[in-house]
Amino acid sequence: MNGANALMRTLVDHRVDVCFMNPGTSEMHFVAALDQVQSMHSVLALFEGVATGAADGYARMAGRPAATLLHLGPGLGNGLANLHNARRARSPVVNIVGDHATGHRRYDAQLQSDIETVARNVSSFVRSASSTVDLGGDACAAISASVGPPGGVATLILPADISWSEGASPGRCSQPDQRATRGAPPDPERVLAAARALRSGEPTAVLVGGRALVGTALEQASDLAAATGARLLAETFPARLERGAGRPPVERLAYLAEFTAMQLEGVRHLVLLDARSPVSFFAYPGKPSDLVPSDCEVHQVAGPSDDAEEVVAALVAELGVAVGKGSRQQAIRTDLPTGVLDAQAVSQALGALLPEGAVVSDEGNTSGLFAPSGTAGSPPHDWLCLTGGAIGQGLPVAVGAAVACPDRPVVALESDGSSLYTLQAWWTMAREELDVTTILLNNGSYAVLKMELDRVGADPPGPRAKAMLDLGGPPLDFVQLARGMGIHAARADSAETFSRELARAFATPGPSVVEAIVPPLL
Repeated sequence: MNGANALMRTLVDHRVDVCFMNPGTSEMHFVAALDQVQSMHSVLALFEGVATGAADGYARMAGRPAATLLHLGPGLGNGLANLHNARRARSPVVNIVGDHATGHRRYDAQLQSDIETVARNVSSFVRSASSTVDLGGDACAAISASVGPPGGVATLILPADISWSEGASPGRCSQPDQRATRGAPPDPERVLAAARALRSGEPTAVLVGGRALVGTALEQASDLAAATGARLLAETFPARLERGAGRPPVERLAYLAEFTAMQLEGVRHLVLLDARSPVSFFAYPGKPSDLVPSDCEVHQVAGPSDDAEEVVAALVAELGVAVGKGSRQQAIRTDLPTGVLDAQAVSQALGALLPEGAVVSDEGNTSGLFAPSGTAGSPPHDWLCLTGGAIGQGLPVAVGAAVACPDRPVVALESDGSSLYTLQAWWTMAREELDVTTILLNNGSYAVLKMELDRVGADPPGPRAKAMLDLGGPPLDFVQLARGMGIHAARADSAETFSRELARAFATPGPSVVEAIVPPLL
C-alpha cells in the first residue's frame, strides 16, 4: 500500500470521510486513491478558498472534521482567508497540503515555498510527513489535533514521494477519551465567582459564544439569565447559532463599536460562556479598542478548551435555577412585502418563506442587516456567521453545510462584493446538486467600506477614492454568471418578484440564485 492510500484509509476509518479539494501534480497519488477508497466523498472546488470555506461549513454543521487537499504553498495561500475564518470558528479541519518530493526540494523549482510558515498563521498543528511508514500515525495526530478541544485547523504537509512510496499502512488512532473531547470540566472557583456576580443585584450580562450557542447550553443560559435578571447576549459573529420559533432569543453584540458600548453601558459584571471579552473590530482615532466598561468586572467561566455545556449546567445548579423558565421565541411569520425592493423587503420575504430546519450562511453584510430580526420568529433554523471577518466565506460555507446536511435546505445570504471572492462555489453547488438558495444582495458597491471610510477619520473622499468602492462600472450581471456555472437564476427589482422567485427557489430541489437589486443603505 502506498502512502496516499494509507492516508485516505486512515481518514475514513476515523470519520473524516469528506474531502474538499483543488489538487495539483504533487497530489495525484491521493486523487488516484479515490477509486480504491470509495467511502471518501470527494468534492471538487475550482478555487482553494472554496475548498477551505466548505470544510469550515461542513465542520460547523457535522460537528466533525472534513479534509481539504491543496496544491503546495500557493494553493494553501489561495485558501488562507477561509482557513482564518475556520480558525476563528474553532472548526475542526484536516488540511492536507501537497509538497514537492523530498529529493526535489533542493532544486528550488518554480513552486517551491515555505509551506510550514504559511500554515502556522492559521493552524493549531503543523507537521510535514517524513516517512511513508509513519504517515498513518501522522494522520492520526492531525485528526486528533483538529478535534481538540478547542477545534482547529490541523495542517499535514504531504511530500509527493511519501505519498507514492510503498510500505504504508493505515493509522490506528487511539480512541479519544469522551470526557476529554468535550473539554475541561467546570472550574469550581470560576463558577462560584460568576454565581456571586449573578446574585449581586448589580447590572449583569451573560455573553454566550462558541459551543454554548446550541442545544442545552443555550437553553440553560437563557434560563440562567431569566432567573437572575441578567441580559443575555451573543457574540457578534457566532460560528453557529440555533434560533427561531421555540428557541431562546439572543441579542447579538453589534458590529459597530459605538453600538456595542451602548449595549454594555452600565453593566457591572460580564459573565463569559465560551465567548471572548468584546473588543472593537478595528482601531479608530480617539476611540477605545476594549469595549467593556471600565468599572465592569469580567468573569471568564467557560473558555475554548472547556466543556461549555457542563459549565453552564454547573452554574445553573449552583444558582438553583429552574430549567425551562427562560424566554422562548414565539412563532411569527412576517407578511410578504409589496412595492419597492430594498434590504428590509428582502428580510421580510425571507422571514415569511424560510423553510423549517434551514441553515443560513450569512454574508449579507450591510444589506443583510435586517435579516436576523426579520427571521427571528421563523421556524427553527441555524445561522452561520462570518467568524473571522475575511470576506468570501458565505458561498463556500453554504457548500459545506449542504454536504453535511443533505436533508436540510441551505440559504446563502450573500452580498455582491463578497460573493466575487469565491463565486466559483456556484459551480460546485451545481456539480454536487446541492440544495442551496443564494440570495444575492446587489447594491452595486462595497457599502461597508464606504461606511468605514467615514468612520476612520480619513480625508473626505474625492472621485478617485469613491471609485475604489463602487462596483457599478461596468455593472455585474449575476444572473448570467450563475447560469454560466449551471445554476438557475433570476433577477428581482420589486418586492413581489423577489418573493415569487424566492418561493420558487425554496420549492425546487437543487441550487438557485435570486438576485435582489437593492439600493445602498449607506
